Amino acid sequence: MSAPKTAKLLGIDRGILYDSARTAVAALVSLLLARALKLPEYYWAPISTVVIMQSTIHPLQGAWQRFVGTALGAALGAVIATFIGRNAVIYAIGIFACGIFAALFRAWSAYRVAAITFSIVVLISRGPAWVFAWHRFLEVSLGIAVALVATLIPGPGKKRVPRT
Repeated sequence: MSAPKTAKLLGIDRGILYDSARTAVAALVSLLLARALKLPEYYWAPISTVVIMQSTIHPLQGAWQRFVGTALGAALGAVIATFIGRNAVIYAIGIFACGIFAALFRAWSAYRVAAITFSIVVLISRGPAWVFAWHRFLEVSLGIAVALVATLIPGPGKKRVPRT
Protein backbone atom coordinates (compact mmCIF):
# COMPACT_ATOMS: atom_id res chain seq x y z
CA MET A 1 0.00 0.00 0.00
CA SER A 2 1.37 3.45 -0.84
CA ALA A 3 1.66 6.32 1.59
CA PRO A 4 -1.22 8.81 1.56
CA LYS A 5 -0.63 11.84 -0.60
CA THR A 6 -0.43 15.14 1.19
CA ALA A 7 -1.40 18.45 -0.30
CA LYS A 8 1.67 20.27 -1.55
CA LEU A 9 2.42 23.72 -2.80
CA LEU A 10 5.67 24.29 -4.70
CA GLY A 11 6.61 20.74 -3.74
CA ILE A 12 6.42 21.58 -0.04
CA ASP A 13 3.94 19.95 2.32
CA ARG A 14 1.20 22.41 3.31
CA GLY A 15 1.73 21.57 6.99
CA ILE A 16 5.31 22.79 6.73
CA LEU A 17 4.18 25.95 4.95
CA TYR A 18 1.58 26.56 7.66
CA ASP A 19 4.05 25.94 10.50
CA SER A 20 6.61 28.25 8.90
CA ALA A 21 4.02 30.99 8.39
CA ARG A 22 2.64 30.63 11.92
CA THR A 23 6.16 30.84 13.37
CA ALA A 24 7.00 33.90 11.25
CA VAL A 25 3.81 35.71 12.29
CA ALA A 26 4.33 34.85 15.97
CA ALA A 27 7.95 36.04 15.81
CA LEU A 28 6.78 39.28 14.19
CA VAL A 29 4.13 39.79 16.90
CA SER A 30 6.80 39.22 19.60
CA LEU A 31 9.14 41.67 17.93
CA LEU A 32 6.52 44.38 17.56
CA LEU A 33 5.21 43.95 21.12
CA ALA A 34 8.72 44.07 22.59
CA ARG A 35 9.51 47.20 20.60
CA ALA A 36 6.19 48.81 21.59
CA LEU A 37 7.01 48.09 25.24
CA LYS A 38 10.43 49.67 24.62
CA LEU A 39 12.29 46.64 25.95
CA PRO A 40 15.98 47.44 25.54
CA GLU A 41 17.06 44.17 23.93
CA TYR A 42 13.76 43.42 22.22
CA TYR A 43 15.25 40.71 20.01
CA TRP A 44 15.10 38.19 22.88
CA ALA A 45 11.29 38.08 22.55
CA PRO A 46 11.15 36.80 18.95
CA ILE A 47 14.12 34.51 19.57
CA SER A 48 12.23 32.95 22.48
CA THR A 49 9.12 32.61 20.35
CA VAL A 50 11.00 30.70 17.66
CA VAL A 51 12.75 28.50 20.23
CA ILE A 52 9.44 27.46 21.81
CA MET A 53 7.55 27.01 18.56
CA GLN A 54 10.26 25.03 16.80
CA SER A 55 11.31 22.87 19.71
CA THR A 56 11.19 19.10 19.40
CA ILE A 57 9.40 18.90 22.76
CA HIS A 58 5.82 19.86 23.59
CA PRO A 59 5.40 23.68 23.59
CA LEU A 60 4.06 23.75 27.16
CA GLN A 61 7.02 21.77 28.45
CA GLY A 62 9.46 23.90 26.47
CA ALA A 63 7.79 27.08 27.69
CA TRP A 64 7.92 25.92 31.30
CA GLN A 65 11.62 24.98 31.02
CA ARG A 66 12.51 28.30 29.42
CA PHE A 67 10.41 30.35 31.87
CA VAL A 68 11.80 28.65 35.00
CA GLY A 69 15.35 28.62 33.65
CA THR A 70 15.20 32.28 32.70
CA ALA A 71 13.79 33.27 36.09
CA LEU A 72 16.39 31.21 37.96
CA GLY A 73 19.35 32.35 35.87
CA ALA A 74 18.30 36.00 35.92
CA ALA A 75 17.72 36.06 39.68
CA LEU A 76 20.92 34.20 40.53
CA GLY A 77 22.93 36.30 38.08
CA ALA A 78 21.59 39.54 39.53
CA VAL A 79 22.32 38.46 43.12
CA ILE A 80 25.84 37.24 42.38
CA ALA A 81 26.80 40.18 40.14
CA THR A 82 25.42 42.69 42.63
CA PHE A 83 26.57 41.27 45.96
CA ILE A 84 29.52 39.00 45.21
CA GLY A 85 31.16 40.26 42.03
CA ARG A 86 32.15 39.16 38.58
CA ASN A 87 35.23 37.09 37.83
CA ALA A 88 35.94 33.74 36.24
CA VAL A 89 35.84 31.70 39.46
CA ILE A 90 32.63 33.32 40.68
CA TYR A 91 31.13 32.77 37.22
CA ALA A 92 31.95 29.04 37.36
CA ILE A 93 30.51 28.78 40.88
CA GLY A 94 27.33 30.47 39.61
CA ILE A 95 26.96 27.98 36.76
CA PHE A 96 27.36 25.19 39.32
CA ALA A 97 24.75 26.87 41.56
CA CYS A 98 22.30 27.04 38.65
CA GLY A 99 22.45 23.26 38.42
CA ILE A 100 22.06 22.79 42.17
CA PHE A 101 19.05 25.14 42.34
CA ALA A 102 17.45 23.57 39.27
CA ALA A 103 17.73 20.17 40.96
CA LEU A 104 16.43 21.48 44.31
CA PHE A 105 13.44 23.07 42.55
CA ARG A 106 12.80 19.78 40.71
CA ALA A 107 13.34 21.62 37.44
CA TRP A 108 16.49 19.95 36.15
CA SER A 109 15.37 20.39 32.55
CA ALA A 110 15.57 24.17 33.10
CA TYR A 111 19.27 24.03 34.02
CA ARG A 112 20.52 24.70 30.48
CA VAL A 113 18.43 27.86 30.12
CA ALA A 114 19.26 28.96 33.68
CA ALA A 115 23.00 28.67 32.96
CA ILE A 116 22.64 30.56 29.68
CA THR A 117 20.62 33.37 31.28
CA PHE A 118 23.02 33.51 34.22
CA SER A 119 25.90 33.83 31.75
CA ILE A 120 24.20 36.68 29.89
CA VAL A 121 23.44 38.59 33.09
CA VAL A 122 26.88 38.14 34.67
CA LEU A 123 29.06 38.44 31.59
CA ILE A 124 27.22 40.99 29.47
CA SER A 125 25.11 43.24 31.71
CA ARG A 126 25.91 46.92 31.62
CA GLY A 127 24.74 49.00 34.52
CA PRO A 128 22.82 47.49 37.45
CA ALA A 129 22.60 43.70 37.11
CA TRP A 130 19.06 43.68 38.58
CA VAL A 131 17.76 45.90 35.80
CA PHE A 132 19.49 43.87 33.11
CA ALA A 133 18.18 40.60 34.62
CA TRP A 134 14.64 41.96 34.85
CA HIS A 135 14.71 43.05 31.21
CA ARG A 136 15.98 39.63 30.14
CA PHE A 137 13.16 37.94 32.06
CA LEU A 138 10.51 40.24 30.57
CA GLU A 139 11.79 39.89 27.00
CA VAL A 140 11.96 36.10 27.17
CA SER A 141 8.61 35.79 28.96
CA LEU A 142 6.93 37.92 26.30
CA GLY A 143 8.31 35.61 23.60
CA ILE A 144 7.11 32.55 25.50
CA ALA A 145 3.61 33.98 25.92
CA VAL A 146 3.27 34.80 22.22
CA ALA A 147 4.51 31.32 21.27
CA LEU A 148 1.99 29.64 23.55
CA VAL A 149 -0.88 31.68 22.11
CA ALA A 150 0.29 30.88 18.56
CA THR A 151 0.43 27.14 19.29
CA LEU A 152 -3.26 27.23 20.24
CA ILE A 153 -4.17 28.09 16.66
CA PRO A 154 -5.00 24.82 14.91
CA GLY A 155 -3.32 23.97 11.63
CA PRO A 156 -5.16 23.29 8.38
CA GLY A 157 -7.47 20.32 8.79
CA LYS A 158 -6.54 19.86 12.44
CA LYS A 159 -8.62 20.16 15.56
CA ARG A 160 -7.37 22.15 18.52
CA VAL A 161 -6.13 19.23 20.59
CA PRO A 162 -3.26 19.55 23.04
CA ARG A 163 -0.21 17.41 22.26
CA THR A 164 0.54 14.55 24.63
